[in-house]
Amino acid sequence: MRTVTAVAHRGDPYRVRENTIDSLRSALQLGADAVEIDVRLTRDGVPVLLHDSTLKRLWGHDRPLGSLSSDEVRGLTGGGVPTLADALAATGDGRVMIDLPDSPDVAVVRRIVDVIRDCGAQERVYYCAGAASMLAVRAADPAAEIALTWTTLAPPRPVLLDAVRPRWLNYRFGLIDRGLAARVHRDGYLLSVWTPDTRRSMRRLLDLGVDSITTNRIDTLCALRKG
Repeated sequence: MRTVTAVAHRGDPYRVRENTIDSLRSALQLGADAVEIDVRLTRDGVPVLLHDSTLKRLWGHDRPLGSLSSDEVRGLTGGGVPTLADALAATGDGRVMIDLPDSPDVAVVRRIVDVIRDCGAQERVYYCAGAASMLAVRAADPAAEIALTWTTLAPPRPVLLDAVRPRWLNYRFGLIDRGLAARVHRDGYLLSVWTPDTRRSMRRLLDLGVDSITTNRIDTLCALRKG
């Protein structure tokens, strides 16, 4: 099989609770090239790892993250929700893809970018999300590596691409066919896809020439890469 970047979606969520330190470490031990994490801010402006806007699904507390301080989050989850700084420390030299909420406050993005800079992790972090979020990232860090998430077959407008300057175009895997893959590469971008979890889907995408796959089944993808 051709080489493809294997990205672990929220860590290793079928074995370990998503977006936790143990989940990230498990994914890297299984061979992930990068881990994808979701980052939001607590009430007191601390970036932490959580996909949802509340703690209900993962931690059983129907409390909006934005209404809680970082100390309150730590208490409600037994320390299970890591800060972004802790996650960056735990992943060592590993690559980290940060997924941001759509249409974020520019100040929120700047805070996240500042923490990454303070941790000295700029060179191994890259960002994914829709246009509004990625425009905010580009404004906060002109050198940031960006994977622009795109959800339709119509290509992004040139004016948007010029403003965001992505390295990757990041598509839902079901949209990918040979023509789309060829167009993305012809336009000079790398092609990232999310989130196929079956061997059949992964094999199809590898055959189509994608450059990166984000999956909940990182063990399956890494086994396919070995042949």
